Amino acid sequence: MERAGFSTAMAALAACTLLLGACAFKESGYGIGAQAERAALMQAAADKSAPPDTPGMYLGLIGRMQAQGLYYASLAHIDAYEKQYGASPDTILLRADALRATDQPAASAVAYRQLLDTPLASRGHRGLGLLAGASGDFERASQELAQAVALAPTDAPTLSDLAYARMRSGDVTGARVPLMKAAELDQHNSKILSNLALFLLATGQTREALGLMDQQKLPSAVRTEIRSDAAKIAAAARVRQRNLTRPGSAQAASAAGTAGSANASSAPAAGGSAAAANDAVPVAVAAGLEPAAAPARQHSQ
Repeated sequence: MERAGFSTAMAALAACTLLLGACAFKESGYGIGAQAERAALMQAAADKSAPPDTPGMYLGLIGRMQAQGLYYASLAHIDAYEKQYGASPDTILLRADALRATDQPAASAVAYRQLLDTPLASRGHRGLGLLAGASGDFERASQELAQAVALAPTDAPTLSDLAYARMRSGDVTGARVPLMKAAELDQHNSKILSNLALFLLATGQTREALGLMDQQKLPSAVRTEIRSDAAKIAAAARVRQRNLTRPGSAQAASAAGTAGSANASSAPAAGGSAAAANDAVPVAVAAGLEPAAAPARQHSQ
């Protein structure tokens, strides 16, 4: 969907932004790091006396550049790498991510599509989903991210991206299961927790949402962005509901399938409402994120 990684696409919370197009859609390394680290990486890239002497080392250098936001420099080094060693799925992915981060969506989409018949197909679908979300097409984003999740079912950032995309398309119910999976797989990922706070607001659980934001010490700018997204989700949900109630609506079958899948996964008690199911699980997960309530898990990003 980085809040990489349709996280608002959520921009890295370390940079205190949540823009998906915003929340879920920016990669975790999209923000700018410490100036000293940036300078060191730039110096290493420019130091001709000590070039990387293996393909793996060179790819590692390019990856570190992107982790520090040096996407234009990484594009130059991807060109140099491919000239020396040839293209591979790894370099195609690095190029696609860099093109997306440097506002070249058409070229980025071409590169992501080249990955669809490779072992990195899930990353290709995820990238296409993030591009769709950034353009405001959250239905398309949901479709691409669902394919990415099918190929990489334990990838927490992609699950969170899918949840965000579904929320922004108005399918709040369909967002619950992938978001709960993401939150339990990576309980300390700030983008995922921001999407969880957004979900809590979108489902009327304001007290729990505020508690989670307080727990994570989210800056006021981030909280404002989350509230703004919650309002957009509410509007999208109203539009979606109107479309579903129209006779012969093309969305009805799709929505029924999403809801049925979510209900099968959540298995609420007979007679329980969808709202009750939404209320119960997020609150439990939010409580489980407290250090005193559950063992801390290793941060995967």
